[in-house]
Amino acid sequence: MDALELLLERRSLPKLVSPAPQGRALENILKAGLRAPDHGALTPWRFIVAVDDGLQRLADILVAAATADNADEGVISKASKAPFRAPMVITVVAKVSEHDKVPAIEQIVSAGCATHAMQMAAVAHGFGGFWRTGNWAYHPVVKKALGLSGDDEIVGFLYIGTPNCVSAKVPQRDIDKFVSYL
Repeated sequence: MDALELLLERRSLPKLVSPAPQGRALENILKAGLRAPDHGALTPWRFIVAVDDGLQRLADILVAAATADNADEGVISKASKAPFRAPMVITVVAKVSEHDKVPAIEQIVSAGCATHAMQMAAVAHGFGGFWRTGNWAYHPVVKKALGLSGDDEIVGFLYIGTPNCVSAKVPQRDIDKFVSYL
């Protein structure tokens, strides 16, 4: 698959099974994230990879957040299962620092670009992925458990694994509805 086809046919796949990327493939996925646009060379991202026992630790963190909110059993149950929707979850963190020329929003967008680059690299290696946020990405219990501080933000949870479904056709959008020229 060439780069243009990869970008034009991008699709999230929600059903992912083992194996997850490892070795050279995982290294390339992480390196792709490190190539995200980075105004000021701040490297405003960190990647927390959960596989195997790490998925259970992530589930425990999500359950702790739901419990702290006095959530009902349905929400707690959903939190306990969320990380197991794929054999790997990469939590992408925007490490936001005070900078006179690079505002926080640019640092967060840079981390978002890193997430997208990693998803595309996973697909290039034959894996699938989907990017989720939800309430857990903004929850103080989750942030604390994952070591975030200050203005750090979780940009998303990138689920990666081997596709276990057929991708639906990518919708073709009319560019005229989204583009204007000055």
